[in-house]
Formats: sequence, C-alpha cells, structure tokens
Amino acid sequence: MQIRRETPDDYEEVYALIMEAFASAEHADGTEQDLTAALRKSAAFIPELSLVAEANGRLAGHILFTKITIGGREALALAPLSVRPEYQRQGVGTALMDEGHRIAKELGYSYSVVLGSERYYPRFGYVPAERFGIVVPEGVPSINFMARKLREDAGPMNGPVCYAKEFGM
Repeated sequence: MQIRRETPDDYEEVYALIMEAFASAEHADGTEQDLTAALRKSAAFIPELSLVAEANGRLAGHILFTKITIGGREALALAPLSVRPEYQRQGVGTALMDEGHRIAKELGYSYSVVLGSERYYPRFGYVPAERFGIVVPEGVPSINFMARKLREDAGPMNGPVCYAKEFGM
C-alpha cells in the first residue's frame, strides 16, 4: 500500500470511494462526498493534507484535513476519513491517519479535531475536546467531538470552533 497526496485525477474515484465507505456507516448523512468536493474549492483546503491510499492499483482510502479556528487560532479538522469496505480492518485508516498527522505536524499545525466514533479515534490520541477547553459545537454529542495535540510543544488551545462554511456548522 502506498500513501500519497491526492491529485485532481483522483477526484472522481475518491468521490465514489467516499460514497461506498459511508453507505453502511453508523453515523453518516450521505453527503460526505459532496462535502469533500466543496472543501477542495474552499480557502480551508490544504492540498498536502488530502491523501489517498493506493492498493492493488486502485484507491483503498482517503483522508482530508482542512483549516478551522479554535478560539481564533488556526487548527485542523479531520473530515472525512474513508476506507472502501473491502479494505477496512486492514490498516488503511491507520496508515492514512499516521501520515496525515505527520504531515500536519511538519506543516506546523498543533491541534486536530474530529467528529466521529468514540471507539475508533481514541486509538490515535483523540480525547474529548472539552479536556482542552475546546467548546463543543451546539447539537454535537460531546463524546463524539474529540481533539488531539499534534505537537508536544503546542501551547493551550481553547474556545469555540469555527469550521469552514462548507461544513454548515
């Protein structure tokens, strides 16, 4: 498996991959692929943090981190992480997360937040965002809104989260 930066040639396959990955997801609204397409065109998009996993000549997974602010300071939101069903539970999501976190740290980002499974994301260092003093967006279950410090030298990060308008939050 190879992890690499997504290119425009991948967009169509990534769109289908995200639809397939979220078709049977417990918490999905069916628009994750459209959110990804919209975020690529936004000021929040960071090309270096839109990654794909290739296996056996096809895309097995995709991850996207975009710019947000927390208390007025820049941070990242992880959304979405998608793995084709036939590649799930084979380390694809882990490889994408690890490489995304490595690049984010290299680019100087200190924190990442995610709205997702409280059973999955803690294994990657995500904890309830409230522990950092990050305000949970209204209507979001606090158990599913998590944050991770990406850099050991990161100062405190707290306050409300401001997502790109494409998130509709």
